Amino acid sequence: MTALRLGTRGSALALAQARWVAERLGEPVEIVEITTAGDRRAGVGDKSRWTGAIEQALTAGDIDLAVHSAKDVPGELAPGTAIVAVPPREDPRDVLVGAESLTALPERARVGTSALRRRAQLLAVRPDLDVVELRGNVDTRLRKLAAGEVDALVLAAAGLRRLGRDDVTYAALEGDVFVPAPGQGCLAVQSHAGRRFGAVCDTDALAALEAERAVVARLGASCHTPVGIHAAGGVVRAFAGLPDGSEWLIDEAPGADALAERMLVAGAADLLARAEAA
Repeated sequence: MTALRLGTRGSALALAQARWVAERLGEPVEIVEITTAGDRRAGVGDKSRWTGAIEQALTAGDIDLAVHSAKDVPGELAPGTAIVAVPPREDPRDVLVGAESLTALPERARVGTSALRRRAQLLAVRPDLDVVELRGNVDTRLRKLAAGEVDALVLAAAGLRRLGRDDVTYAALEGDVFVPAPGQGCLAVQSHAGRRFGAVCDTDALAALEAERAVVARLGASCHTPVGIHAAGGVVRAFAGLPDGSEWLIDEAPGADALAERMLVAGAADLLARAEAA
């Protein structure tokens, strides 16, 4: 039997995710590591920097499927491809590492993150914080925290869990404002449209991801706009704000279309246009 060629980035987290999927496909799998523009630190600010090279390999026939962190997948996929499976979702929440809670951080504490959404949400709750840009993989960010470059940092719970980092103590960021990134906690299996990988697909996770991506598309959100979307239990929640945390909108509704319409009526398009221009 010819092995399925599964394309992935070569980071520790990407490989852990790819191996998890490969072990559950029920047939031989060859993992193909692909260097993306993001790995070369090119194309900063564009989600396709993490997926473009992998999509090219898929459309060229060099791989049969790809596994991505769903939050890194652009709204527009390569022609002829689709998200054909989403495994069971991991914890979608953001977590604070380095302090037991946001309230425990002293005034002007330095909190590291590279995400505009996280910056906006942190400053919406604690405008006194010094939110600094902190890039790199999970291990790199944890080393920077240990070295004292920041007082705390924000990471995705899912990444820590998939890496088996039980040694890291963290506190979930709770509250209405902390809506996760669309797709956070989900893996997206991309392949040629029409293919099926039912052995790794969870229908609830797939439906949630589709709803979250639909809201993003309706709002016209991009990598340059602070947006959180999360679907669970038949309800979809959204956050949209300015990067400095000075203005934001939060709403929820029983469906992607209803939520997007409510957010647009409330002024989300104008807010996000201002955020992109900031």
